Amino acid sequence: MTSLLPPLYEGHAPIYLHNAFQDAVDAYEDWIAGADEPAVDVNGKHTRISVVFRRLWSCTDVIPMRTLDALRDLVPEASLQSGESGTTYAQAARAMRSLCEQRQKRKLPVILP
Repeated sequence: MTSLLPPLYEGHAPIYLHNAFQDAVDAYEDWIAGADEPAVDVNGKHTRISVVFRRLWSCTDVIPMRTLDALRDLVPEASLQSGESGTTYAQAARAMRSLCEQRQKRKLPVILP
């Protein structure tokens, strides 16, 4: 299910990765506890949302307000500290990837000795 996404160009992502990020945030919001990690379509490739977040880990592009509003409902405000130009995809991607990892940990079965 994991697909190879294109590398960033000097810290910038193509618009379809920006759109995939928004789709991944929406999918995270709809993720039902205990279910497998959701995936989104990225240029025709079925891709887990954590992979989308990881790809934008170092993206210096500024997040649009629509996406930022959705993120504010999910992640602590401190994770989205914006600089002079605004909150970057990198900041948001790190926060969202962390949320994915936390949710995956809760899904793991407890093994008693």
